[in-house]
Amino acid sequence: MKDISARNKLKGKIKKIVQGAVNSEVTIDIGGGNEIVSIITKNSTERLKLKEGKEVIAIFKASSVMIGID
Repeated sequence: MKDISARNKLKGKIKKIVQGAVNSEVTIDIGGGNEIVSIITKNSTERLKLKEGKEVIAIFKASSVMIGID
């Protein structure tokens, strides 16, 4: 992953993948009862050979993070 400029990375394991017609919703268990969910293209899901239980790294830039409150 040398070509990626993002410095924010969270290691985890894929908990669930919901396939849509164009995109996939990928839920990653990052430990401590915490999860992160990402929407990626179905093509990327297939190219990366993502499946439940696979260890992955969620990578994000601060400019792409949304923050809210309850």
